[in-house]
Amino acid sequence: MKKRDFIADDILSKIYQNKYKVGQKLPTERKLAEIYHVSRYTIREAIKKLVEIGSIKVIQGSGSIVNDAKYKSPLIYNSLTQKKFTDIQSQIIYLKKIKADDEFLKIFDFGSEQKTLWEYKRIRIIDYQKRQIETSRLPYMLFPEFTEEDVTQSVHEFVRRCGYKISHFITSYTAITLDKNQAALLNCKKGTAAMKIVNRGILHDGRVFEYSEMVSLDYSVSYFTPFDPSNHQHRTR
Repeated sequence: MKKRDFIADDILSKIYQNKYKVGQKLPTERKLAEIYHVSRYTIREAIKKLVEIGSIKVIQGSGSIVNDAKYKSPLIYNSLTQKKFTDIQSQIIYLKKIKADDEFLKIFDFGSEQKTLWEYKRIRIIDYQKRQIETSRLPYMLFPEFTEEDVTQSVHEFVRRCGYKISHFITSYTAITLDKNQAALLNCKKGTAAMKIVNRGILHDGRVFEYSEMVSLDYSVSYFTPFDPSNHQHRTR
């Protein structure tokens, strides 16, 4: 783990331990550099990460202030979604229509007359480096006007522009190593460690609007999870 990431995680931990409270100023860059025995540049990089996450805000002349973001979501940190869309570019590999197989018929809960999906594959480029391969499917009946231009931008923003309200996502993570084709797309070696992320997007009316499979390099995610005593008791039986 890079020093900046360790420092950011440690400060996050202290925020969740209420050692740094909402509205409180963090120690100065100089003081943090002394505490962690690193340069002020490394501290600035750690602070930048915390700002991108939304855990702190920097006010000119006042320093770094702890935000109340921790009360809004169990997600603390996601190394991809912390990035602004202006920092992410998409390289399209293809966009095409496909017929849903039995698995996708179940995923999208299609009737017999609704079998057409959009499928696209794109490379996500972050800070000028290829970091993610994404293969996604969307129901054609919901998005008949879907285009390559939409794929190059935020697909979820496109969904919202179509008048749909996104409710939530169901996401799973699996550690993998890249195969030959994946490594070629990401310009790295076969066998490189990566994360496979499977994501199912749900609209407010309960319909699945997206099913995506992503392979991501240098991916990390952290959650805030309250202790559940009843679940703990169930697991000890």
